[in-house]
Parts: sequence; structure tokens; C-alpha cells
Amino acid sequence: MTAAGLFDVTGKVALVTGASGAFGTVAARALAGAGCRLVLAAGKAAELAAIASECRKLGAEVTEVNARPQNDAACAAMVAAAIEAYGRLDILVVASGMNKVAKIDEMAPETFAAVMDANVTQSWLLARAATVQMKAQGPHADGSVGKIVFVSSARGLLGHPAGYTAYCASKSAVDGITKALGCELGPTGITVNAIAPTVFRSPLTAWMFADTPEAEAVRKGFLARVPKGRLGEPEDLAGPLLFLTSKASDFYTGHILYADGGYTAG
Repeated sequence: MTAAGLFDVTGKVALVTGASGAFGTVAARALAGAGCRLVLAAGKAAELAAIASECRKLGAEVTEVNARPQNDAACAAMVAAAIEAYGRLDILVVASGMNKVAKIDEMAPETFAAVMDANVTQSWLLARAATVQMKAQGPHADGSVGKIVFVSSARGLLGHPAGYTAYCASKSAVDGITKALGCELGPTGITVNAIAPTVFRSPLTAWMFADTPEAEAVRKGFLARVPKGRLGEPEDLAGPLLFLTSKASDFYTGHILYADGGYTAG
């Protein structure tokens, strides 16, 4: 196999949840451009339709599922949509999740539980549904069995003073699932890894990139801890994603890949 062939995902079937969100849109565009057949799932119908249209313009076949992975049945239905449309599932990218920021004495227990459910339980449920299918269907023509990619965060490793107890705890748990499931599924050939970004350009973070005194002050303080000296761009996440979803990563599992410009290194 050529070096380029190691990263070839042409024709593979990828399920991306949270496809209308910050990381989900990056994943959808990257995998569409690389030749994957897609199942895109998201709770916001209009935004889902928009990213699906973008991916079709890139030449991808796209099936839309207007739902969130809120329970076992919903996750099973997403996998079933891939089977109905394309006959198999090769890649799962769990980009769905949420964050609620509040100091611990101001956060309701229900809010903490909601963040943990969205980021941890739903990630586990999706991985469970995908694992059942990947084990049953057998290897892809290129010999790979299945790729599961979670979205973690630098906050799974580092704390944050602004009221991130729920978010940090949830991403630490995603890291734990990644490592444990990587060990568990290693003998099957299914790989399980996570991408852990720091701040990257998206609708949610656009204010940090703005040319305003407030944004510049926040950026200056943050970038003092980023060796690369800049905030992240979507393409900084697309490359690692293609690595983790292709044969190039067949010997990598249980890893947390920090896409952070060196932020967690210091």
C-alpha cells in the first residue's frame, strides 16, 4: 500500500453525530471531501440540512437523521440508518455534546447531570451501538474493522476557573471510555481514539477571533500558554480526523490526540 493509500477512506461509511455543531461540521466536510458515504445526525433540522447540502456538493452520498443520541433506541436507529442506506458502518465520529458554564454553588444538580448525559452516557451508547454492528459485519475490503472517534477536549486534562466542573468532568470521563474501550476492543481490530482540541474557529468561538479590545485581551492571555502562538482552525482538526479514521491508524487505539498547538504540553 502506498503512503497516500494509508489515508484513503473512499467509499467507507461514516456516521457523524452532532453534525451541525462546531466539530461535527468539520468532520462532515473532511470525510465528505475524502470520499466517505455519510450518515449525518443532528437535532436541528435546518442546520442539518445545510451541512448535508454542503457535503453533497463535495460529491458525497448523504443520509440525514434529524435526531440526537439521547437514548439507546435513538443510537441504534442511527446505526440502522447507515445499514439501510449503505449496508455497513465503518466509522463513528461522536461530535454531539454540550457545555453549561456555572460556578459549582450556582449550578443546579440537574444541569451537571445533563452535561454528563450528553457528553458521557450518549458517547457510550453510540459506541455500544456501533460496536455491535462493526463486530457483526466483518472487515472492510481494505482489512480495517471499524473506527470510533470521540471528541474530548484539552479540558479533559486541565481544569478551568470559570465554572467548568461539569464540562471538565465529562471530558475526563470520555478520555476514560476511550482508553478502556481501546483496550477492550483491541483484539477485534476496532480502534477507539479521541481528538481533544483547544479553542478553534467556529460559530461558538468567533468572538475570540474578533478585532475588539475584549477579544484581544482574552486572546493575549490564552495565547501566552499556546506554544504555536495562535488559535486553532478547522483544518487543524481535519488532518487528525482523517488519520484516526483511516488505515494509517490501525495500530493506534486508546489514545487522546491533543489538537491544541502545544497547550497541554506546558
